[in-house]
Amino acid sequence: MIETLARDIFCIKIPLPETPLKSLNSVVIKGKERNLVIDTGLNHDDCFAAMDAGLTELGIDRNRTDFLITHLHADHFGLLHRLLTPDSRIYFNRPEAELLEAWEGWEPMLESARVNGFPADKLRQALENHPGFKHGSKWKPGMRMIHDNDEISVGEYTLRCIETPGHTLGHICLYEPENKIFISGDHILGDITPNIQCWEEGENLLNDYLQSLDKVYHLDVALVVPGHRSLFTDMKKRIDQLKAHHMERLGEVETILSKGAQDAYETASQMTWDIRAASWDDFPIAQKWFATGEAISHLHYLEHSNRIAKTLDRDRIIYSGC
Repeated sequence: MIETLARDIFCIKIPLPETPLKSLNSVVIKGKERNLVIDTGLNHDDCFAAMDAGLTELGIDRNRTDFLITHLHADHFGLLHRLLTPDSRIYFNRPEAELLEAWEGWEPMLESARVNGFPADKLRQALENHPGFKHGSKWKPGMRMIHDNDEISVGEYTLRCIETPGHTLGHICLYEPENKIFISGDHILGDITPNIQCWEEGENLLNDYLQSLDKVYHLDVALVVPGHRSLFTDMKKRIDQLKAHHMERLGEVETILSKGAQDAYETASQMTWDIRAASWDDFPIAQKWFATGEAISHLHYLEHSNRIAKTLDRDRIIYSGC
């Protein structure tokens, strides 16, 4: 399905099989000399078929098309290598380009999950059900780095790049001022809450995320084009809702820890999740992975705020109320 957002700006719905996200909103901007595609979909035949059909319907010549990826998640990045031509330029953020260049596999993340309480016998199963593992790409392309406030011109439009770390380390949003369009990637979603998960000790991605919400709050926006689900108009209202959601989450985690010291996996099992499952035991293993990562991000925020304490107990990270 293709939706026209403004003159020569379009949104192609790319299906995301086997994920609860349902689809990706890929933005396409047509220009006389070059075109730009923002985000691509998974490395999956269904994604490629939808993207190829959409670009064909729009009359997009891939030999004159560049790509911008908002962040390094498989549903945005994975299909990229199947769409490029020798003349394509790839725009990407520096922090995650460095992660990609230094990639040593999934083992560090598995080890982090283990010390945060994720059952050792379930780790491989969780990995095998992770969309980034199943439908990602090990390909490492040459890329043009984009930074905060850089501008990219496509046809008659100029897009401003805005660094919004939180959902990932180097997430980039784009602002088109003429039509007041904000392409938010996974920084701001309208129908669901972006997953803020953290697997690195020392990182405080939830704090980064909240600051990134404040950073874009006062932009003059008429239309938000998120990475997934419905487009929407009132960005300030949605930011207020997202901030309130995380404040409630932080309070919930403190309440859980008031019952006694626990690891992140145990904490996640008692948090409130919007998923169709009778109990934590019935959660799909991949959702337990995402939930545990989200619990860690909230635990890190509380720890950095000196609202909870962290200790290492027999090679397991434990959190407790102060």
